[in-house]
Amino acid sequence: MIQQLISDEKFTNIQKAQAGLTKLFEKAKKTSSFYRVMKNGQPLGVLIPNEMWQSIIEDIEALSSPTFRARIAESRKDTKTISLEEVKKQLGL
Repeated sequence: MIQQLISDEKFTNIQKAQAGLTKLFEKAKKTSSFYRVMKNGQPLGVLIPNEMWQSIIEDIEALSSPTFRARIAESRKDTKTISLEEVKKQLGL
């Protein structure tokens, strides 16, 4: 997720953000990106479209579950693979 988020990051200065906040949110939503707001070369914060924010919150909530983390750890230990044909068969494709 971090690598993907970094590629979606754009930058804007505080003046542009203040002058066109709605347009920045619309552009970010359209391009599935977010804006880091800068002032004098220093980051102030981040403008994130609501859909992206909801997705981040969902991920954080899932990762806060000990059961979910345990299932991920167990799954990573499993080296069993399923062929593409078997996946198709299970999905009825």
